Amino acid sequence: MHSRRDFLQKFTATAIALPLAQLHGAAANKSPFDEAYNGPVLKVAIMGLGGYGTRVADAMAACKKAKLTGVISGTPAKVKAWQAKYGIPEKNCYNYENFDEIKNNPDIDAVYVITPNALHHSQVIRVAKAGKHAICEKPMAVNAKEGQEMVDACKQAGVKLLVGYRMHFEPKTLEIIRQRNAGAFGKVLFFQGLSGFIIGDPTQWRLNRQLSGGGAMMDIGIYSVNGSRYMIGEDPIWVTAQETKTDPVKFKEGIDETIQFQLGFPSGAVASCLSTYSLDNLDRFFLNGTEGFAELYPATGYGPIQGRTSKGELTQPHVTHQTVQMDEMAGIILEGNKPLVPVDGEEAVKDLKIVDAIFKATKTGKKEPLAL
Repeated sequence: MHSRRDFLQKFTATAIALPLAQLHGAAANKSPFDEAYNGPVLKVAIMGLGGYGTRVADAMAACKKAKLTGVISGTPAKVKAWQAKYGIPEKNCYNYENFDEIKNNPDIDAVYVITPNALHHSQVIRVAKAGKHAICEKPMAVNAKEGQEMVDACKQAGVKLLVGYRMHFEPKTLEIIRQRNAGAFGKVLFFQGLSGFIIGDPTQWRLNRQLSGGGAMMDIGIYSVNGSRYMIGEDPIWVTAQETKTDPVKFKEGIDETIQFQLGFPSGAVASCLSTYSLDNLDRFFLNGTEGFAELYPATGYGPIQGRTSKGELTQPHVTHQTVQMDEMAGIILEGNKPLVPVDGEEAVKDLKIVDAIFKATKTGKKEPLAL
């Protein structure tokens, strides 16, 4: 396995026996939640035409509120291939040097930044200055300071900043949140989040601190950081953490291999989480309360997600995550819709503050306070 995205795809592809078309056919089939739609459509350019950018582009073919209209890439051959595949006109194609010119292009309302983590900060700020809405993959930045600067830049420019938290729209995840809000689990006491896989190619950008900003925590561990918050329904007030490194050659200074971290919440609930690049098959969330429990396993893969609670199995149908995400984000940008779980830049800054504190706690060995 060479990346988180390979892992998430392979780990969940066989989780439930569904026809291949239902799992990966968003580009060819009408969205199952799509009837007639005559409202506004968000015109989106994708920046970064790698594997995940392609997945988003394919999924957008089934969207009713969002449409792929432009590309931004430093690789001319990829631009040409995307033009042919998705029917993108030459005037909507840009590179990393000239994409500020989108300011004058009415065919682009928003840019989805899907590039290495360390590039997000400057690229999102440039998108904002061009007067376009920004959607940014997670983690939004390599630290909370840069994340806040991105939020501030978008506010100053009067544009929205959303982050690719696709699980915030996933039906089984949302059902657990609804049950928790209705008191189905009683007083929430404990959350466990396991996020990990064995990373492959040692030369990839995820193992280059200058591009990734860290190792497993910035890549896969962010799911448990964010998941602990939306599953418990609170923001933590302290964190402790311990780092383990078995291969300092592959995982150089500043690239974490494995981190265990614990979070404390105002209600007294606690979370125990694991982020790793050295163990396979870790994609599980477990929530426990005085009156019941909820489990997702797989919890964050591309789908289908599997889940159950103390009330029984979760049976919500699988829909391609990125299709739902882009339609819902279009509704947020164009119609002012409010999602059950936020996906804005402020939400991402909270996660980055936690990650900053986790890294600090691995060095100090102390319980680090959090003020989110």
